[in-house]
Amino acid sequence: QVQLVESGGGLVQAGGSLRLSCTASGRPFSSYAMGWFRQAPGKEREFVATISAAGGSTSYADSVKGRFTISRDNGKNTLYLQMNSLKPEDTAVYYCAQASGSWLRMFSANYTYWGQGTQVTVSS
Repeated sequence: QVQLVESGGGLVQAGGSLRLSCTASGRPFSSYAMGWFRQAPGKEREFVATISAAGGSTSYADSVKGRFTISRDNGKNTLYLQMNSLKPEDTAVYYCAQASGSWLRMFSANYTYWGQGTQVTVSS
């Protein structure tokens, strides 16, 4: 059974930074692309970033490009999201997800497993 557990969320002032982590178990972590999504109150879940299985390729939503960095440590079965220059509009529940294949995935339908989410709140 696959488990994804996020951590690292919290309350931060605008302009600050946070690093989210997602630890995976249950199937070979290094075989699957991973992604981060977020959902703000009253809004649909949206794509944030994705990384290929080996970690060599990444893709970002335009809204976070240049501020967020996705990375992974396959030896530790852990996915990361470094978030810098945070804005109030980044406030959301952030979810990590494991894709059905090894290449980049931007759509939630291409993800098989999801974590429970971690709250990020950015105050102005």
